[in-house]
Amino acid sequence: MAGSGQHGIKLAVHIITLDFGNLVAKVCECLLRRGTLTKAQIARFTELPPDKVKKSLWVLIQHNCVQAFALEQDGGARDTTLVVTHYMALFNNIIHRLRFAKFMALVTKELDKQGLELLEGLLQHGRLTVAQSLDRALACSNEGKLLWMHAYHIVPSEASGVRTSAKKDFYQESFIKLVNSRCVERCPTPEPLIARNEDEAPAKKGGGRSKVFIKELTLEERALAAATPMDAERFSIITGPGACIEYVKAEYDTTTAMILSSMLEGTRCTENTVSMSLESIFEEVIKTAEGRTMNLERVRFSLEQLHFCSESDDVYTVNLGDIIKKAQLEEVILCWKRILLCIVLNRLLQQVESIVLKRYGKEAFRIFRSLSNGRPLDTDKISDQTFVDKKDTPSILYKLWKDNFVQMEKISVGGGGPRPTDIFLWRVKKDNLWRHVLDELYHAALNLCLRISYEVDQEREIVNLAKDKLGGDAMKRRDRIVKVKSLLESSLMKLDDAILLFHDFLR
Repeated sequence: MAGSGQHGIKLAVHIITLDFGNLVAKVCECLLRRGTLTKAQIARFTELPPDKVKKSLWVLIQHNCVQAFALEQDGGARDTTLVVTHYMALFNNIIHRLRFAKFMALVTKELDKQGLELLEGLLQHGRLTVAQSLDRALACSNEGKLLWMHAYHIVPSEASGVRTSAKKDFYQESFIKLVNSRCVERCPTPEPLIARNEDEAPAKKGGGRSKVFIKELTLEERALAAATPMDAERFSIITGPGACIEYVKAEYDTTTAMILSSMLEGTRCTENTVSMSLESIFEEVIKTAEGRTMNLERVRFSLEQLHFCSESDDVYTVNLGDIIKKAQLEEVILCWKRILLCIVLNRLLQQVESIVLKRYGKEAFRIFRSLSNGRPLDTDKISDQTFVDKKDTPSILYKLWKDNFVQMEKISVGGGGPRPTDIFLWRVKKDNLWRHVLDELYHAALNLCLRISYEVDQEREIVNLAKDKLGGDAMKRRDRIVKVKSLLESSLMKLDDAILLFHDFLR
């Protein structure tokens, strides 16, 4: 699967193996390595019976690890189409399964007990309806209470049904809080239909002068967009009345923006507020081609939906200052995003520089830092800038190049002479570097996961025994495995912070 790297795929397969077993993991690995496939293709590549493939896909879809979509294809005959279901692995969602404990820890302070129980159920069971989520939380809550009542031979009263109904209301309120805090969202469309690209045309030859390139969405990107509608964030820098109109057009609609423009044209006002009667506004509106299709009620409706517009005796006042303030706030947000981007870039470089320093030494660290601005340098120039011996510089650069920390390009100098000279240029391509480091972080996370599994498997019998049945040596071994597991899991969570930093920057 593009962008995830070999070690990332191995980590994802390990996670699925632990949670759902080898059979489901085999299907998942096939999708991760080969990309989007049909059910028949998965069965052929994995050599599994179609029934087992179908059940494995159900499990993966239930837990948001695979997205299905229907693709419209040419049916073979004239003017006929065929709809075939395809499946794609959701790599990021699979890796998120490592972070369930982190998710619970983050929301513990913000949510009540009922909210945590609902969130835990969704993390454990994947896609649930509201009714299923509430029923599960109630069942878990009542189960503990029934065990206690059974132990003391207490018979449930009729009032318990009323209390259950009240408890369900509490859970429902908690569920609404979860949705409002964006901890829970609606499931993606189960199987969105992806239509054929009718606009696809063969590339024209000889069109080399065109400088406009439109990046086409991949099939996977189209499927995800169809399954999960995305809320695009819009940021704009607003200055002056003309830009206010553009802001209103973006926030409301073209008609409302046209009405505001007509008010500004009619008053020629340079103040922060513009006041006009409804009749005067309508006279200005109908001067435009679009305005001539509108009636008085449509103009009134558009004015009333503006949050920064007030009305008194059919005189409407628009506060341009409010528009400017709101837009300036968005400008500040945009500036902060740019600042944060610079901070993240510096932090990413610091992370990579730390790896280079520990793995290759101080001289390699100086060389890498000199190349981190992205400009290509030849070997001698690097040696002069970093004060590294010219004899050692090529070998250090070769090690960094071999491990994908720097990129090398060979250029022949000398034109058509008998003996052209080869010059090696070295540079750091940050996008490639981030992906390489991210894959190495996945490798480290995989090693930690394997170590945790190994330690737990070694002492599984002792871990499963009750404390009162353990002797002295067994108790020590149990305490040791608890401490080791806690230490390894803590290290994994710290490593995951670095993974999130690199991954979020590459999105």
